[in-house]
Amino acid sequence: MPRRPLLRILGLYFGLAVILGGTIGVGILRTPGTVAAELGSRALILTVWTLGGLYTLIGVVSFAELGTALPETGGYYVYARRAFGERVGFLTGWTDWMTYCAVLGYISIATGEFSLALVPGLASIGVTPIALASLAAFVVLQWTGLRVSSRTQEITSLVKFLAFLALVAACLRHPGVTESAAIDRPQNLFFAVVIALQSVVITYGGWQSALYFAEEDRDPAKNLPRSMIGGVAVVVVVYLLLNVALLHVLPLSELASSKLPAADAARAVFGASGERLVTLLSLVSLLPLLNAILMVGTRILYALARDLPRWSRAAEVSEGGTPVVAMLVTAAGALILAASGTFEKLVAVASFFLAANYFVCCLALLVLRRREPELPRPFRAWGYPASAILVAAGAGVFLVGAVFGDTRNSVFALALAAAGLPLRAWSSRPPR
Repeated sequence: MPRRPLLRILGLYFGLAVILGGTIGVGILRTPGTVAAELGSRALILTVWTLGGLYTLIGVVSFAELGTALPETGGYYVYARRAFGERVGFLTGWTDWMTYCAVLGYISIATGEFSLALVPGLASIGVTPIALASLAAFVVLQWTGLRVSSRTQEITSLVKFLAFLALVAACLRHPGVTESAAIDRPQNLFFAVVIALQSVVITYGGWQSALYFAEEDRDPAKNLPRSMIGGVAVVVVVYLLLNVALLHVLPLSELASSKLPAADAARAVFGASGERLVTLLSLVSLLPLLNAILMVGTRILYALARDLPRWSRAAEVSEGGTPVVAMLVTAAGALILAASGTFEKLVAVASFFLAANYFVCCLALLVLRRREPELPRPFRAWGYPASAILVAAGAGVFLVGAVFGDTRNSVFALALAAAGLPLRAWSSRPPR
């Protein structure tokens, strides 16, 4: 009996929503302080945030070519398999799925922590039960079908977007501050910019989310480039506006020393209630992120399962368009990681996998252009090959930084990836 296919019902608005919802998060509420501490200059701060956005946009147009040339569910797994074969493809998909499971577990725990901070009366329940309940709620939501989960993504992402704009508007309407204290400038400007740029680019993580739904898009050739370029452009504008707002409300010295500058800015604007407002904003930012990450992780496992006989159950799709088994396994994987003593270690490992898989897929773009010039490409990367080489070089730098910056967890990540090879060998055998 043929498998039920995925529903092809998504469009431009969902693509925009999953990118906005999967990108804008708690990171942008914290990172401006780190960047300010590294650079010590208002002009440099805004310049680096702009450069980070431009680098991300170059990556977007490169990966939009891959997504429209190979409009299949699975994202990075699909591109690595096509360019480098089944083994590299599997390892890319396997580690990508583990990454999303780890991030999903982390976001669930963060949701519990912010809920507790917002409503102290929930302390008797505890963070973990709230985290489990939050994840379970989205599992039930997605179980109802793709129409409901995609519409939820669109609505919650819009609410998040408006909430961030509201914070920016409130800060800009507040009387500006006058600098009262000097701040040390970096002794080595080049390294300061590199470190700051790394922090900035990380906050743009999630821009690739629409790639995983290409097979469910009504017209991926048109919608994928539009949603990816448009979505990231909106994120860049939001990030720049928020930095302008923070620099307007906080002295540079205070911004540079702040661990949560958005809370400090809100306190300056709203008084004692400001911190609660930012906590609420953090929680609002996590909900569409939780939904998006669960949807993406499900699609990765579904794509892997279609090519592995022993995983065939995970490739079944409900009438509502949800790969239910893949979703349940993904949620279970997140819960196991969240409950294990190695969760924090695996989150660090996820950072390595993100860098490694991004690098592999950058190379895949170059390889496929050379080896398969006849492959239909409804969208071609702007400025190729210079743009693709720049993206690949940047990805390589981030990967090297991950290896030398956290060697122990990088070695552990490589061991985890290698463990996937016997798993693939077993999974590829037809069940008896």
